[in-house]
Amino acid sequence: SIAAKSVPELVALAKAKPGSLTYGSAGQGSLQHLSGALLGALTGANFLHVAYKGGGPALADVLAGQISMVFATPLESVPHIKTGRLRPLAVTSPKRSPAMPDLPSIAETGVTGYEVTNWYGVLAPAATPKAIIDKLNRGIVEVLRMPEMIERFKGDGVELVGSTPAEYRKHIDAEIVKWEHVVKTAGIKVD
Repeated sequence: SIAAKSVPELVALAKAKPGSLTYGSAGQGSLQHLSGALLGALTGANFLHVAYKGGGPALADVLAGQISMVFATPLESVPHIKTGRLRPLAVTSPKRSPAMPDLPSIAETGVTGYEVTNWYGVLAPAATPKAIIDKLNRGIVEVLRMPEMIERFKGDGVELVGSTPAEYRKHIDAEIVKWEHVVKTAGIKVD
């Protein structure tokens, strides 16, 4: 129900009325919370964070008009977009999502440096021998590259990567640095 139909309009509205636009998240420090904090930090807009006990209640309150917006996954949001109950503005990934190819990324809309992706990986105890790590990695990557796996996850907006252990470590390290900066800049504290 908010007037913004694009990310630039959303940012302009938030700047015109600081703290009046609310966004829900799965809780303090969740990826949804950090997604909004990053948008505010990069644009100078002031969005009011509302922490919920899970993403489902936050999404329900957006649908009910209790809060202005939410950062949601394609899996949970596409059904509501299709029925017209949610208005999508952009995706948080660096490029468009296969689940919603007509929707721009936030970076495409002019917010330079905005990138938020929800990622999953397989980790093992630090003392696991390299030979075992390499064998697990080969098997996992082989499965992730199967055409039927790629197709299955594509519809949910999930891009399967399947990197090497070294590449994954580099990704984790970069994410720690990025989010540590956002948390400090936004003054986010754990309750």
